[in-house]
Amino acid sequence: MDVWFCSNGGSFPNLFLLLTLMIFCFCNFIADASFNVTTIRFNEGYSPLFGDGNLVRSPDGKSVRLLLDRFTGSGFISSKMYNHGFFSARIKLPSDYTAGIVVAFYTSNGDVFEKNHDELDFEFLGNIEGKPWRFQTNLYGNGSTNRGREERYRLWFDPTKEFHRYSILWTAHNVIFYIDEVPIREVVRNEAMGGDYPSKPMSLYATIWDASNWATSGGKYKVNYKYAPFVSEFKDLVLEGCASDPIQEVLEPSDCTDVNVRLNAQDFATVTPERRAAMRNFRQHYMYYSYCYDTLRYPVPPPECVISPTEQKRFKDTGRLKFGGSHRRRSRRRSRNPTVSLNDQSSM
Repeated sequence: MDVWFCSNGGSFPNLFLLLTLMIFCFCNFIADASFNVTTIRFNEGYSPLFGDGNLVRSPDGKSVRLLLDRFTGSGFISSKMYNHGFFSARIKLPSDYTAGIVVAFYTSNGDVFEKNHDELDFEFLGNIEGKPWRFQTNLYGNGSTNRGREERYRLWFDPTKEFHRYSILWTAHNVIFYIDEVPIREVVRNEAMGGDYPSKPMSLYATIWDASNWATSGGKYKVNYKYAPFVSEFKDLVLEGCASDPIQEVLEPSDCTDVNVRLNAQDFATVTPERRAAMRNFRQHYMYYSYCYDTLRYPVPPPECVISPTEQKRFKDTGRLKFGGSHRRRSRRRSRNPTVSLNDQSSM
């Protein structure tokens, strides 16, 4: 099935306007049919993380709402840790005034490996009313928080109107972040990355919390609890991977062989030429920060960066963004709102 994403719509009788629209409208994102995944009920794979009273499960257990009010946020965690896997959910974000709010969907082992944890992130950043949500992806390996690999983006749709699927594929070879069936980022492992590539078993987390000190225009706009409770909804939950004991520091290759073979055979493990084109177009038109082009932070790009001349032309002032920290501290706080040290100076 072809999916067309376009910043404008409607019909134009004037051929010139139509041709102009074709040039400036990003309508050549192409995605294949929906992934063939098996969803699970909440109690089949997850448990509350913090803010239990603000975690509301549907009667059939197939969906869950995470609420943020003036007393606490909320979150859940997978019941098992996984050594590689596909982690996915359909998510709908809070609407209206959402400044200062962060909704996160991520994998981490920070509760087990405090000084050398791994992490893969989707972080959704709220905004003032009338301005859109933005989001970022990130990757940490072996506690490499001083070498953040952040990218930030806009969306081609309103994430508060309906559900969209957000997915993280993590294998021994690569990491792919998906929105619906469009890959938006791929990190391919190479030897030069060393321990910076996530390698230890991780849990899957989902949280909503107050990040007033940095999330919107560098902390200029705070969470306004007049609009509370803020509600983020999750459904069609997917956990596919090799369940592993994090204390077992060295996994035998045979432990996950069958699971990895099955994982790599799935349609989401292959970036087809159509998906590759979709990813390239997304990044050209909706990515507004990439660490690979931040010459102030990294005069020499990190080894996994693949420099695109087309992308590079757009990132002349990327050094104005400051990043730091991770979800390691946040996930350990079970009863109060998590905190971070990340600073966002973007006014977008």
